[in-house]
Amino acid sequence: MNAFAPARRRGVVAAAALATSFLIAGCVQMPLESGPNPQDSAFWSGRLALTVATEPAQSFFAGFELEGDARTGALRLFSPLGNLLADLRWSPAGATLTTPGQPPRTAASVEALSRELTGTALPLRTLFAWLRGEAEPAEGWQADLSQLADGRLRAQRLDPAPAADLRLILER
Repeated sequence: MNAFAPARRRGVVAAAALATSFLIAGCVQMPLESGPNPQDSAFWSGRLALTVATEPAQSFFAGFELEGDARTGALRLFSPLGNLLADLRWSPAGATLTTPGQPPRTAASVEALSRELTGTALPLRTLFAWLRGEAEPAEGWQADLSQLADGRLRAQRLDPAPAADLRLILER
């Protein structure tokens, strides 16, 4: 047995939990915390899917709850049965990922933490602008906001490698 297998397995579990934090499954709709227009709210929930074109390709699916803003916020990922898979929190001081049964992981930023765990920096801070319908740029990412009124958002990262595809379906 490879001596690095348990560490690699923990890294894969943590990466899956983080990526799943960005992906697809059913979850309970929470009330909006502010504003009459859901586009102006500081809380979103739904399902997400993330595919990262590594070798072999990685795909993650989860329910999610996203709250806060680009500066300070939280992303929680859930299994299809509603079990918490991951709790990602960030502030100007750094980012922390907590997963059941694992010690918390920390990094200087949410982007650094996502890069460490999935192999690519996910545009979590820019995601808030996209969810408000703002076509804010994110390095290497292209967001398709054309179906946002129907509760769907897609973003693709083409450069630098690895390519990634992020899809969100928002709960109404």
